[in-house]
Amino acid sequence: MDVWLPSKDRGVDLLVTNPTNRKMVSVQVKMSRSYRDDYDSRFRKYLKATSWWTPKLEKIRESRADLWTFVIPSFDPINGFDPENTQFILITPKELSQRLLKIHGRQDKAHMYLWVTKKNKCWETRGLRKKEKELIANDAFEDGRRDFTCFLNAWSMLEEKLLQRRPG
Repeated sequence: MDVWLPSKDRGVDLLVTNPTNRKMVSVQVKMSRSYRDDYDSRFRKYLKATSWWTPKLEKIRESRADLWTFVIPSFDPINGFDPENTQFILITPKELSQRLLKIHGRQDKAHMYLWVTKKNKCWETRGLRKKEKELIANDAFEDGRRDFTCFLNAWSMLEEKLLQRRPG
């Protein structure tokens, strides 16, 4: 794979091509700082990485990118930023838009808190009660709308898109 950086920002941050440059996937990248407020400090020992975004739903729906990638930094309280445990969510804009609509309803902007547990599960936790967060910490939470685990470090999704035949 080759990665290309567009010279102008038109809603796509990266272009990824196969080795022959005959197939391409456009990627929108969203980065956030690690988000661990005092309320969530009791859950830190169960978490690998956390983050927070406020994407505009219209921007997601109108996105020209094939995939959105959310970079979820890992933060160790003793050593600080831990690049080796940085996590990634790879998701299509259509799937992201549908999930945020199901979780938060119709809004202009979604507040999205992603938690990656040490058991390699990813949950959207914005608006959850303490009890539900405890269930996540104990690996007992169930809510398909909020479960982003199938998109966690899903690099195969990018590879599959590069291998797909074009219609015609």
